[in-house]
Amino acid sequence: MTETTKDDRGEAVLRVMPRLADINANGHIFGGWVLSQMDIAGGIIAHRLAQGPVATVAIESMKFIAPILLGDIVSVYAREERRGRTSLAIRIDVVATRGIAQEEVPLTSGVYTFVALDADHRPRPFPTA
Repeated sequence: MTETTKDDRGEAVLRVMPRLADINANGHIFGGWVLSQMDIAGGIIAHRLAQGPVATVAIESMKFIAPILLGDIVSVYAREERRGRTSLAIRIDVVATRGIAQEEVPLTSGVYTFVALDADHRPRPFPTA
């Protein structure tokens, strides 16, 4: 995985704080919770670029870097990475703001692929950029 800097993270799409119900037995936030937040953020960007409905079809190159802790403020950044005729890959980076010092901790990164959908829920071409 390549290191992502603040300048190339893309748009800050979501900022959330996990709740007590999102914690596992180790005191960390469930991995599925962060995957869901990433899917929501990617879907917002993909919907905007598709100018209509999209569906998540793949998650690739996903890697957890650090655990998410209760009390972290989780920021989800997203940007277009590549575009096909009917699909769009969105790079999603997740960062925690942690503690009194407001330390930024990279949490995870991945690429989500979305397909633009027509009225019959079938793939359709993305509008030209």
